[in-house]
Amino acid sequence: MSTTSDVPAGSWSRTTGSAPDRWRRTAVAAWRGRAGDPRWVRPALCALLVATAALYLVGLSVSGWANPFYSAAAQAGSQSWEAWFYGSSDAANAITVDKPPAALWVTGLSVRLFGLSSWSILVPQALEGVAAVGVLYATVRRRSTPAAGLIAGFLLATTPVAVLMFRFNNPDALLVLLMTAATWGVLKAVDTGRARFLCWAGVFLGLGFLTKQLQVFLVLPGLGLAYLWAAPHDLTRRVRHLLLAAGAAVLAGGWWVAVVELVPESWRPYVGGSQTDSFLELTFDYNGFGRLTGEETGSVGGSGGWGETGLGRMFNAEFGGNVSWLLPAASALAVAGFVLTRRAPRTDVRRAGYLAWAGWLVVTFAAFSAMSGIIHAYYSVALAPAVAALVAMGTVDLWRVRDRRPALPVLAAVVAVSAGWAFVLLGRSGDFAPWLRWVVLVAGVLGTGLLAAAGSVRGPLLRSLQQAGAVAAAIAVLAGPLAYSLQTASTAHTGAIVSAGPGSTGGSPAGGGGGGQFGGGQFGGGRPAPGQLPSTGGTTGGTTGGFPGATPGTGRGGGAAGLLNATTPSAALTALLAADADSYTWVAATTGSNNAAGYQLATQEPVMAVGGFNGTDPAPTLAQFQAYVAAGQIHYYVESSSTASTDTGGSDASAQIAAWVAENFTALDVDGTTVHDLTSRAAGTATS
Repeated sequence: MSTTSDVPAGSWSRTTGSAPDRWRRTAVAAWRGRAGDPRWVRPALCALLVATAALYLVGLSVSGWANPFYSAAAQAGSQSWEAWFYGSSDAANAITVDKPPAALWVTGLSVRLFGLSSWSILVPQALEGVAAVGVLYATVRRRSTPAAGLIAGFLLATTPVAVLMFRFNNPDALLVLLMTAATWGVLKAVDTGRARFLCWAGVFLGLGFLTKQLQVFLVLPGLGLAYLWAAPHDLTRRVRHLLLAAGAAVLAGGWWVAVVELVPESWRPYVGGSQTDSFLELTFDYNGFGRLTGEETGSVGGSGGWGETGLGRMFNAEFGGNVSWLLPAASALAVAGFVLTRRAPRTDVRRAGYLAWAGWLVVTFAAFSAMSGIIHAYYSVALAPAVAALVAMGTVDLWRVRDRRPALPVLAAVVAVSAGWAFVLLGRSGDFAPWLRWVVLVAGVLGTGLLAAAGSVRGPLLRSLQQAGAVAAAIAVLAGPLAYSLQTASTAHTGAIVSAGPGSTGGSPAGGGGGGQFGGGQFGGGRPAPGQLPSTGGTTGGTTGGFPGATPGTGRGGGAAGLLNATTPSAALTALLAADADSYTWVAATTGSNNAAGYQLATQEPVMAVGGFNGTDPAPTLAQFQAYVAAGQIHYYVESSSTASTDTGGSDASAQIAAWVAENFTALDVDGTTVHDLTSRAAGTATS
């Protein structure tokens, strides 16, 4: 039997010889990395991925169910394949969540395999984060250097809002991974000229659509321009390849949409978030253009209720600490990158990389800045890969030409702006490590001065100034976001609205960091003290504030917080709802998906979310609900003191149902929560 000698570094080809020998050689090749790479590259990459995994996984269960809305849907998908396929809120398939189900496919399978727990729900997002860091490294490394890839991966891993989302069960974690993978596919196609990589990019974008609908297409202008400009083919062929990739995207995302739209409505759950049981309406209205205009039918707040629009939004107290630390640097370094590559051939892969990432950043930034509808600080995680890539590529490219006079002064200016902005951001959280902002300021001054001085000297002093300036600059630029990231990882986050880092002051109406009207206050996902297991109901942390169209509640049945945070039923109420569960399709019904989620996660039995997420969907109608009750399919109705607003055109069916139940069925008070037995049509109130 023939054997091979050494396997070249970076080779993954099949070899002969014994199986253990082949595995050993493959492991050696994987550890060494690409041929020509310095020996430190692959160990450094492994260290980065291991550290990222630790950051995202350690203490993960402190957030409990995190976002109970999606946790309940994952629980439902683990019990019913139909609920898993459609993304239903409950296993009996009354209504879906208000997003497509791709992210829930992952968590639903995890719960089915490992059982229902905080870990089985949250670990998939953490692993998606590690994968996103790895894909970003590979994408940037190929267009620049291994050092740039490692810097980009580190910057993404330690962006505060990325730490938040990769430790949370919102769809944004999978969305970021798929957008980064799509960028990898496009730039790989630019490199190789092979259309199959472009088609893979289309597949990733299609799956991204099934994750969070139209948001994934914010990266399209940059990716399309990069390929159209730089691919090594004539213009006709480039256009043909882009059309082929568009077809792949339509197939990857459109098949599920076709199923939902073609299957009769009586055969599937109601499409949550729509007013006409249509996924297309959900796509283009509530989760689409309505987000830009603020005219979202059935939304919880009208136009102007989600903070002021404008170019300063990403830098305000609500968004700033989440993602804006390096936004000015990314913008400046993108310009520097285009200047450095201005004389390169059309097919230059570095410039294609700048085009792709800068297009991603500009379009996404503009969209988020202009949105008048629902927007939360955690949406800004979609900016993180582009910011990380541009900062890494621009910094390394300038450093490589640091002997040219403009290079180091430009880097010095970038450090000065970044350190100054970090000083401002840290000042917004005055109680959080107040000494850190002064460390950042001093390091920024030193880094700026040393780099600027190094640009005007020659001889033995030059190298020392460069190295000292680089170290001081790194401290100034990275200390702030790293500290926020560690604080985010050590803190519990629960509810529908969460924010990274310590709370900030001076926020917009949409919340300042952890508090404010929508961010982590009475109606959001507050942050308990580090190490404290959060309650998933009531009011947690932050400040109380207004909620468009909602009536402040008392906590009975979830209170007003029930629309944006799950309730935590008492042991007595849980036992009551779970009793004789097999005799009913739904053990209970209540207004709002988050209210329902709390009861469903406690009982692990289907609970009908009347009106969907906001309580404003016409699902079910009063007549349908009456039919379910007449057929003995619903055991209890749990009252909620939340009042869903119909100011934005949503249905008032949930209010009609609540009134009909109160007039016709026995009321039972269980530990402060009013429950109606739908099998007992009698007047009066009993007390348990």
